[in-house]
Amino acid sequence: MSVHPQPQIAVLDAGGQYCHLIARRVRDLGVYSEVRPSDIPASELASFRGVILSGGPASVYEPGSPTADPALFDAGPAVLGICYGQQLMAHLMDGSVRKGDKGEYGQAMIEVAMRDGLFAGLEPRESVWMSHRDQVEKPPSGFTVAASTETCRVAAIANPARRLFGVQFHPEVVHTPCGSRLLRNFVFDICGCVADWNPRSQIAMIEDEIRQQAGSRNVFFFVSGGVDSSVAYRLCLRALGPERVHGAYVDTGFMREGETEFVQRTLGVDVVHARPAFLKALDGVIEPEKKRHIIGEQFVAVQDGVLTTGHYLDGDWVLGQGTIYPDTIESGGTAKAEVIKTHHNRVAGIQKLIDEGRIIEPLKSFYKDEVRDLGRAIGLPSELLDRHPFPGPGLAIRLLCSGEELEMEASEDGWIMPVHSVGVQGDSRSYRPVLVFDEPLSPALLERATHTVNRVSRVNRVIAHLGGHAPVGEQKVRAAHLTGPRIDRLRKADAIVRQLSLESGFENDVWQFPVVLIPCGSADRPDSVVLRPIHSVDGMTAQSVLMSADLAERMRVELLAIPGVCSVYYDLTHKPPATIEWE
Repeated sequence: MSVHPQPQIAVLDAGGQYCHLIARRVRDLGVYSEVRPSDIPASELASFRGVILSGGPASVYEPGSPTADPALFDAGPAVLGICYGQQLMAHLMDGSVRKGDKGEYGQAMIEVAMRDGLFAGLEPRESVWMSHRDQVEKPPSGFTVAASTETCRVAAIANPARRLFGVQFHPEVVHTPCGSRLLRNFVFDICGCVADWNPRSQIAMIEDEIRQQAGSRNVFFFVSGGVDSSVAYRLCLRALGPERVHGAYVDTGFMREGETEFVQRTLGVDVVHARPAFLKALDGVIEPEKKRHIIGEQFVAVQDGVLTTGHYLDGDWVLGQGTIYPDTIESGGTAKAEVIKTHHNRVAGIQKLIDEGRIIEPLKSFYKDEVRDLGRAIGLPSELLDRHPFPGPGLAIRLLCSGEELEMEASEDGWIMPVHSVGVQGDSRSYRPVLVFDEPLSPALLERATHTVNRVSRVNRVIAHLGGHAPVGEQKVRAAHLTGPRIDRLRKADAIVRQLSLESGFENDVWQFPVVLIPCGSADRPDSVVLRPIHSVDGMTAQSVLMSADLAERMRVELLAIPGVCSVYYDLTHKPPATIEWE
């Protein structure tokens, strides 16, 4: 007997960063949904009550782009196209799609022209989350334009008689406040679904799956101390018992201040000290993807060393990991997805173990907030569950490097800093310079940053200069590598920011607060610190959060007292177009 009910909603995967988030939002409504390939034959979807076409990084008019069976639109289930899904629907049904004059990334306001059906209960103007460059120029025959923005005339289309709808924005992300209402309208009122799913009931299913995958084998867990690996580790302990599950913690040298002691105290696992090996492997490496690959492969090497020196290979062991869905989707883990950045648990060595059936990942289909809920349900302490997310590669990916000396460039919008960071624009990876505003923090500056990064295509991130030991225009990007002293500098900066955030209560206002060290400054102070406080629910989208002027000043003063730190900057960029982490 299947542990799942029959799925009522199919989400067709066109490679979008939010594909599984759509399915998860439907499950949050109490309706079981599953993901299928975008080109699945329409005949195989006849039993579903509704179909949602996801977004994706491609352009519908390009050869080889993801497509769908045109018969889908006459197959019976109601259809909702989201972003690329709307464009694909128009493209396959005699409409037209073109590249927009400029992209829309982040918050936008729609004018809602249709007030019933899919849009019942929405206000005449709604704030929505956009991530696109292409747009529908002409809707298909029989469709009306249901919503518009200043940039995108066709922000939604509808043919209620055929139960076919499309939206250019993303109702599945938390930054579209009306999104839950819109999805509820589609799932219940248009598709006629009935509630059949309780996410909390998944715990028994996860533990059954662990037992099935493990069989007679034992599980070795390398625990990071973060929420994901800790919950996965505890689920394996519950499913298999402590005699079959062993945990270890690898101190790479890239940990936060006090991190190793916290993990050892909270989880009681063994500590493997590996700082020299990681520093040596990363000596001279600058490019972020290469850095991530090396960190991931070094993890595998350390893990192999631990396993081969113990008794673990005498029996039959498999490796447990706390991988969650954003790790796989951003690493290109679905058929059509773009690689945004490779996560350390998706490098070649790990993939080889997956192919060999030697990996157990209990949380690979879940998102961060779901993982926290699972952790609460199985009794993990809030001290661990309510921690801000911290990336597996640690401070190494928050310490940027450069191979050459580069000058600042003045522009009409601000200073172009030749430090590149990773972004995600239209579901695709970008790697571009940073734009600097040399102005005080304010809500107006945050709004201007959002508009500017959408308009200026050569950058994917905007930061504000809070002050420093040298003017912005006199600073330079300098040759710098990942070294012990620079890691220690960043670790001290991170500790200062965490302490002040905790004392002020700002820690409770944000979901995550990366502190980044960039190789930009003066000759005697070659580095600068970037503050990156964001609000999110699941890590798939995020909004930059402003702190008070008083807290920003306190942080600025204490950070500038660190030897080698020239300036303090503040990241004003949402995700998209920037990723949460800079690398």
